[in-house]
Amino acid sequence: MSMRKPRTKGTPCIPEFGSYAEEARFWDTHDTTDFEAAFTPVHVRVAKKLSDGLTIRLDREALSKVRAAAHAQGVRPGTLIRIWVLERLEQEEASAHP
Repeated sequence: MSMRKPRTKGTPCIPEFGSYAEEARFWDTHDTTDFEAAFTPVHVRVAKKLSDGLTIRLDREALSKVRAAAHAQGVRPGTLIRIWVLERLEQEEASAHP
């Protein structure tokens, strides 16, 4: 889903970038306020404030796999485990109430 609006006359054009480094260099020398008309608002969902915790112990190999999976998804290991637990709870609830 693109956050960019189609270009209209007088709207500065945000170029396509070949890499994150190229894009970073562009934004280091440009101000996003010059391109406000090119962006569309996005809705952001924020997780509920979490208050209770649970400690789990994993062997080194399992923890390494969790860390690698979390890194691949761009989240922290604890966040990934929470996602997995919530997904599994939904599956359990769905199978209990067909």
